[in-house]
Amino acid sequence: MNFNLTEEQTLLQQTVRRFADDEVAPGAIERDETKTWPEDIVRQLGEMGLMGIMIPEQYGGAGMDTVAYTIAMEEICRTDASVGVVLSVNNSLVCGLLDSFGTDDQKHKYLTPLAKGTTLGAFSLSEPQAGSDASNLLCRARRDGEVYHITGTKNWVSNGIHSDVVLLLAVTNPEQKHHGISCFIVEKELEGFSAGKPEDKLGIRSSDTSEIYLDNVKVPAANRVGEEGEGFHIALATLDCGRIGIAAQALGIAQASLDHALAYAREREQFGHKIVDFQAIQFMLADMAMEIEAARLLVRRAAFAKDQGETFSNLAAMAKTFASEAAMKAATKCVQIHGGYGYIRETGVERLMRDAKITQIYEGTSEIQRVVIARELLKKG
Repeated sequence: MNFNLTEEQTLLQQTVRRFADDEVAPGAIERDETKTWPEDIVRQLGEMGLMGIMIPEQYGGAGMDTVAYTIAMEEICRTDASVGVVLSVNNSLVCGLLDSFGTDDQKHKYLTPLAKGTTLGAFSLSEPQAGSDASNLLCRARRDGEVYHITGTKNWVSNGIHSDVVLLLAVTNPEQKHHGISCFIVEKELEGFSAGKPEDKLGIRSSDTSEIYLDNVKVPAANRVGEEGEGFHIALATLDCGRIGIAAQALGIAQASLDHALAYAREREQFGHKIVDFQAIQFMLADMAMEIEAARLLVRRAAFAKDQGETFSNLAAMAKTFASEAAMKAATKCVQIHGGYGYIRETGVERLMRDAKITQIYEGTSEIQRVVIARELLKKG
C-alpha cells in the first residue's frame, strides 16, 4: 500500500497551490461580500486544463485520474470554496456524465469545449418539490418526432446563470416513476429557456445558484443522453463521482481552517503567553489535524477505488459525510480560536464556517449519505 503521490500528482499539487495562493486567495473575501462571479479565475482554470481534469485528451481534457482531481479541488477550496464549486460541477457532474454516458457525437460537440473550459456546464436534478426525493420530478419532456418539448422549473442549479449548457433531468414517462426519467443536454440559448436571479446564500456566495425555467423548450432528440428512462440511473452514478469532489472541497475548507487557526494561535498572546501554549488550544488543533488526516485518507481511498474500476458509491458517501462534518467542526474551532476576531469578516475565517455548511447538504445530505452507507452494510449482512 503506497500513500505517496506520483510525480505527476505532486507537480499538479504544487502548481495548483501556487495558483490558488497567487490568483484565487487575494480577492476571495471581496468576491464573497459582493457575490462576484470569478470570471477571470474560471478562464484561467480552463487554460490550465483543470476544467476537464479526468477527461481523455482526445476530448480536450487533461487525461488525469480522480486522485489528481481531488488534489486540485482541495488546493483551490483551501483558498476559495466558491471557485471550487464551479470546478466541481464542470468536472464531476457535467464532463464526467458526458464522458461516461454520452455518444461520440455528443462528446465532440459538447464535452470537448467543456473540458477545455471554453464553455461552462451546469447539472440540474432538483426541483422545488424534489430535493432528497430526487425521483419526485415534475419537469416534463414530451417527444414529438425528433424533438422533445421540455417544460418545468428546476432549482438549486450551480452555474445556472453563467453556464452555456445544462445537463437536465426530466420526466418522459410519468407512469414509470423514476424509471421514466431521462437526461438531456439543453443549450441555454434555446427559446423558452431562462434563469432566475442568483440565490442570496449563507456561503459560497461568489458562485451562482439559481432556478431555471423551461417553457416548451425544443431540444433535439440527439441531445438525449442515454435511452429514455435511463436518466435516474445516470444521475445517481454521476452524483457518486460528484460526492468525491464535494468531499475534496470540504477537505480544502478544513485544511484552511487548521492553517488559519495554527497561524493565529502562534502569534496571539494572552496572559503573557502565546495561546498555542495553552492545552485547551492544543487539543482543538490536535482534533482538527486528526480529523483532517482521516478525511483525506477517505477521499483518496474513494478516488483510488473509482480509478481502479471498483465499486465506490459507498466509499464516496463515507468520504463526503466524514469530510463535510470534519470541515464544519474545523471551521467552528477555527472561529473559536480566533475569538472575537474570528467573528468579523475582515479576518476571513467566518467565511470558512459559512462555506463548510453547504458541503453537508448539497449532492446528498449527510443523512442521505448515511442511508447509502447503511444500505450497503445491510446487503452484506
